[in-house]
Amino acid sequence: MVTERTVERVLRDFKKGRISTKGILRYLSNMPYKDIKFAKVDTHRHLRRGFAEVILCQNKTPAQIIRISKILIKNKQPLLLTKLSREKFNLLKKSLEQLSYNEEAKIAFFDAKGRLNRRKRGIVLIMTGGTSDIPFAEEAAVTLEVMGNPVKRLYDVGVAGIHRLFDKKKLLDEASVIIVVAGMDGALPSVVSGLTSKPVIAVPTSIGYGANFNGLSALLSMLNSCSPGIAVVNIDNGFGAGYFASLINK
Repeated sequence: MVTERTVERVLRDFKKGRISTKGILRYLSNMPYKDIKFAKVDTHRHLRRGFAEVILCQNKTPAQIIRISKILIKNKQPLLLTKLSREKFNLLKKSLEQLSYNEEAKIAFFDAKGRLNRRKRGIVLIMTGGTSDIPFAEEAAVTLEVMGNPVKRLYDVGVAGIHRLFDKKKLLDEASVIIVVAGMDGALPSVVSGLTSKPVIAVPTSIGYGANFNGLSALLSMLNSCSPGIAVVNIDNGFGAGYFASLINK
């Protein structure tokens, strides 16, 4: 366990040139977490992963979310709260006035340092097969924007009317990474991957009729794609796709 005396010794060695900047960052990345019994808040995750701990709000009470959020804010970390209902957001807003909310994405966010969307990175293009897939695409979009990536959106260009995609080919060429969100038969990522050299991240959604098994058929279609260069995340996991795309885009 790291003690205050250990921290003082490391800082003293750093000032004397005995430890490099890279060395002290590596040391700080393994600093203790904040133990608040019901959660152990990782206040140094940004040093290891490039972004702060993200709060999944499912099954958490507003009081729990507020307490975790305040620890991250105190440590100058940006907030990203996923799977957050409007009802819970309204309760959180009373204690965390800085929070903004995206209704479609069910995400709340706040930048503790005011540095969001200021990094020079390539464009991430987010596409959907249909309008019903937009909530999951927006989850990816907000995640990417909070992590400092420029985003472009291209919605409702599924294979049922593939001509709607072909005249947007320029957007595919401009992108550094492409996220494709689709339900039903889940065929769109394969088509997109065949049209571009860019990495494609496929997001299967639970949108569709009975035999789609709540997104399982789309997931299996994407996993069985014959087009190389596709990574597949879990069903309805727009957040995971956005996070992965940001790592690639760094």
